[in-house]
Amino acid sequence: MIRAREIRVLDDEKKQIGVLSVPEALAIARERGLDLVEIAPAANPPVCRIMDYGKFLYELHKKEHEAKKHQKQVLVKEIKLRPKISIHDYTFKTKHILRFLEEGNKVKVTIMLRGREKSRPDLGIQVLERVKETVKAFGKQDGGVRRQDWAVSTLLIPVKTGTGGRDAKAKNPPGSPQALQGDGEKKDTPLEGV
Repeated sequence: MIRAREIRVLDDEKKQIGVLSVPEALAIARERGLDLVEIAPAANPPVCRIMDYGKFLYELHKKEHEAKKHQKQVLVKEIKLRPKISIHDYTFKTKHILRFLEEGNKVKVTIMLRGREKSRPDLGIQVLERVKETVKAFGKQDGGVRRQDWAVSTLLIPVKTGTGGRDAKAKNPPGSPQALQGDGEKKDTPLEGV
């Protein structure tokens, strides 16, 4: 499919053979049992290389696979809460939020509103503010609060810590799952301000 009359030819070791006609280059490639591949069609004359094209595609695919292996996929997890949430449920849900943030995932926190609660979205915003305060050591708000007629929501993203993973987890900062567990006492206090 090479349309040029003359091409600059490189051999399989990337050494220049010279400027040849297409039939001469094809003959050299067939003699070596390799393919003639155009690698720079915009050059004057176009540059072609004698290579094993199947092996080239295999190595290219392998490099792409290696690059994907080292990438971490960031997922968006969603936690749904209600404005009239009990303290135990709130603690349970915030532990999940903290775990997701520690794993490097984004968390969408949604406060669902029903019935008369729809006329008071400020109740949902109060719960969102409390969640943000609880997880501020591990996550921060990305963007603003999104309001819908049935819910208010926000997106939390992980905070990058400079000390590394082990040191940050060892300290048990306020709001961490370990700090939220406390000494095992069950407390039945209602959620403040909600």
